[in-house]
Amino acid sequence: MKEQVFGRDVRRRILYVIIISFFIVSFIQLFNMQVLQGSIYTVKANENSIKPVYLTAPRGILYDRNNNILVGNEPSFTLRITPDKYDTSLNRYLETILGLEKGYINGLLEKNRRMSPYVPIRIAKNVDYKVIAWYEENAEKLPGVDYVIETRRDYSFGVRGSHIFGYLREINKSQMDKMTGYSLGDEVGYAGIEKNYESVLRGEKGIRYLLVDSHQKTIGRYNSGKSDIAPIKGYDLILTLDKYTQQVAESLFTDKRGALVAIEPSTGEILAMVSSPMYDLENFSSMYFPKVWKELNEDEDKPLFNRATMSIYSPGSTFKMVPAIAGLEEGIITEKTRFFCNGGYYFGDRFFKCLHYHSNTDLVTSIEKSCNAYYYQLALKIGLDNWSKYAAKFGFGRKTGIDIGEETSGLLPTVQYYENAFGKGRWPKGILLSLGIGQGELSVTPLQLAQFTALLANYGKSAKPHLVKGILKNGKFRGIEPQYFDIGISRGSFDIVRHAMYLVVNGAGTATNIRLPDIKIAGKTGTAQNPHGDDHSIFIGFAPYENPKIAVAVVVENAGYGSTVAAPIARDVIKAYLNGHVHGDNKIIKNEIAAGVSKIEN
Repeated sequence: MKEQVFGRDVRRRILYVIIISFFIVSFIQLFNMQVLQGSIYTVKANENSIKPVYLTAPRGILYDRNNNILVGNEPSFTLRITPDKYDTSLNRYLETILGLEKGYINGLLEKNRRMSPYVPIRIAKNVDYKVIAWYEENAEKLPGVDYVIETRRDYSFGVRGSHIFGYLREINKSQMDKMTGYSLGDEVGYAGIEKNYESVLRGEKGIRYLLVDSHQKTIGRYNSGKSDIAPIKGYDLILTLDKYTQQVAESLFTDKRGALVAIEPSTGEILAMVSSPMYDLENFSSMYFPKVWKELNEDEDKPLFNRATMSIYSPGSTFKMVPAIAGLEEGIITEKTRFFCNGGYYFGDRFFKCLHYHSNTDLVTSIEKSCNAYYYQLALKIGLDNWSKYAAKFGFGRKTGIDIGEETSGLLPTVQYYENAFGKGRWPKGILLSLGIGQGELSVTPLQLAQFTALLANYGKSAKPHLVKGILKNGKFRGIEPQYFDIGISRGSFDIVRHAMYLVVNGAGTATNIRLPDIKIAGKTGTAQNPHGDDHSIFIGFAPYENPKIAVAVVVENAGYGSTVAAPIARDVIKAYLNGHVHGDNKIIKNEIAAGVSKIEN
């Protein structure tokens, strides 16, 4: 009996110990949470009720060389869905309201299914205010749908420049893996200046902290907005372009295929650049452009292709100054050296044609009147090694290094090139005759032709062609130093060919139709054979002759003689640039900067 009583007492005491221990531990834990670590748990509790909303930074503005706005920013409504809360039965409803194709939203969700379901996905940018008003009225029926006010690119400043500026698109998964500081839905430059200067233009995102309830419904601003971080706008860029000259150049290529590049000869600054046909950058400023993208890719005129830097053409007679300078520099010919032209030249049993009968022709006249027979014979005398050597000095056969990335090197044939094709010592010498007049395998880009023209204009001294002069940081301009170079050719040789180019326009040459009373233009026409259709019309030129400020290369596809189509375009662009400077008005510049800054701040 005593043993039973003793057992109950022991169990009772153990129970008491357990109960008392529980209360002691609970008290210590509560004391720890409420007193010792109370501030920490308070912060954690607040974090659970705070929703950070990331704010896109406005991109930097693009200005021309006179501070006129080329590309700006403007406010825009962006509609988003957050997958975790979104009901996919709303897909068709939203697609109808937004004018999207059936299945578009489902495709977006599938594309982003590996991303966090709590991160909003943009479904439409640049949404009309009427849609936003509709959303406000129906928000309760649209779980997981919201909108934010962001900025979008504004292309309303009168310059298209699609191949210069490039476009923006949402960053993809592979890019996010390589680039830091980006998240789902962010835009990134995909081409042109937007791509090459992405790190300068993008700015820094801001954060707005919102208080939300347990259902993630916004109930106010956290800390009255005092903890918010404002986005920092990207730096502005001052481009080398001249807005008015660019506008004129673009207008002259309406309904034409081809390209134009205008360069400031002594600095390599690109004043205008056109690749035609162009495309409308406005189509890339919304989320939904698969149809536009498909049409552009399937267009047989290839508007997405940058003809100014990527397309290659035979330069034709615009190349004749290269063998002329090679012959002069190597002492093979002088200014007085003559070759006979009887409407062409016999090489072996083949007659290579010239367009006219030039008789006994000297070097200057051969350029002035574009005598092919002269250059058939000159090419044979200087040989392929010298021909290639001097062509390379002018930058043919390699990329210029322009600061928009996309560029091709063209093709500059060498002895090695033909020996690889025909075998050592077995390549036919008749090839040289075609190369002498800028035909055959020789292929160049319009940008290379423009650089060549700049070097002719400025006696072999220039700088790498570029589109950005400098960066505006907090209102202060920081210039980007050009990479200057000198190709090392004597002034005497340049004097001879430059004088001949002057006579092309102002003597009895092939481009007297573009002669101007107030501006002395020097140039050279070219008509390049095209195996796929009509000849290409080409012209290179610079002005004013005595102190060149602009060098231009123009290629118009399938347009025939260089003098009839390409040369007048070059003349009008030269006039626009030189006369535009005379009438320049800095008041416009200041007003546009002020307007641009105001637009961003709003």
